[in-house]
Amino acid sequence: MILWSIAMAVVIFLFETRWTSTSSATWVGVGVTALFGLYLGWRRRIAAVLVAPLVSWFFAWPLLWIAAMVHDGFVKGLFVGLFLVTIGWIGIGFTEFVGLGVVALLTRWVRGGRRPDPDVVIFGPSE
Repeated sequence: MILWSIAMAVVIFLFETRWTSTSSATWVGVGVTALFGLYLGWRRRIAAVLVAPLVSWFFAWPLLWIAAMVHDGFVKGLFVGLFLVTIGWIGIGFTEFVGLGVVALLTRWVRGGRRPDPDVVIFGPSE
């Protein structure tokens, strides 16, 4: 989750500063999110989808604020960055949540919901 969060922070930074094309940054973000969603679905860790955007926000908010200052100048960037890391993050986090959730649920559905029988048998004290 931390690696995905760092990758998404870099993608959002590149998207905001426009140091690369916005379409390539968007597709890298979609690809990284899809891979993380595949991992969560395959490992049956779908509940992590609820926490992942919050963890991503912790890594991305300083970079997003800096990116706003690089793109818009220092003074205007302070206010634009404040807007992006507070109000704008609702949209960013919701998009990450939906993307991860859809891919993880589809992966789990394709893989199958049942776990295989365990290899270890535990006997209680009265058995």
